[in-house]
Amino acid sequence: MVMNALEVKNLSKSFGDFALQDVSFTIPMGTALGLVGENGAGKSTTISLILGLLARDGGEVTVLGHGSGSFEAVKEELGVVFDESCFPDGVNARQVDRIEKCLYKNWDSTAYFEHLRRYDLPETKPFKEYSRGMKMKLALAVALSHKARLLLLDEATGGLDPLARDELIGELSRFIADGQHAILLSSHIVSDIEKLCDRVVFLHRGKLVLNEDKDALLAAHPGETLEGIILDRTRKERNA
Repeated sequence: MVMNALEVKNLSKSFGDFALQDVSFTIPMGTALGLVGENGAGKSTTISLILGLLARDGGEVTVLGHGSGSFEAVKEELGVVFDESCFPDGVNARQVDRIEKCLYKNWDSTAYFEHLRRYDLPETKPFKEYSRGMKMKLALAVALSHKARLLLLDEATGGLDPLARDELIGELSRFIADGQHAILLSSHIVSDIEKLCDRVVFLHRGKLVLNEDKDALLAAHPGETLEGIILDRTRKERNA
């Protein structure tokens, strides 16, 4: 029986004029799920609720077999990349290695520096001098260097050029190929979702509109790309 890396059931959160409403999905080990939607659809809110960074109004979250009250037991097995990286401005990549070594028992410096070389990141340049793409690459290098089993990636490909995005998608595909790892990728770049993900969850203004197997969805719309399908559904939701 395949273990679910992540289970989200009836997740809800209201604040201001926004409400995330009864969002549910699962990610089995060995698969990647793409979370798509316009800016403000609830993608980042969903990830923050999964991680316990926001208090839920309702719903349940199970990560690697542990409920949200026992996340401490699995935090080392989570690799997280947010839309905005949060390293101190004056820190460089070599110093990040020393910092992360103190945070993760399974930190792998060799893997980390291999990623820095692969991403062509300078080791002594202060973080504040990095471009947005470089910042995202550094965050990804960290996420992939402590033997995480589940990656939660919030717009992680957004600051990368097309070649770098393709290389990353290839690396993420290899990450899940052994059946012992899983990925949640939130992105507005639907072509990245189509290349990597097995399942697609589409949010619109906090509402779950679509939760489908990607291949089945494409088969039901012959000749269309996933981006075209999502754009069409977005227009229908706006006009509903």
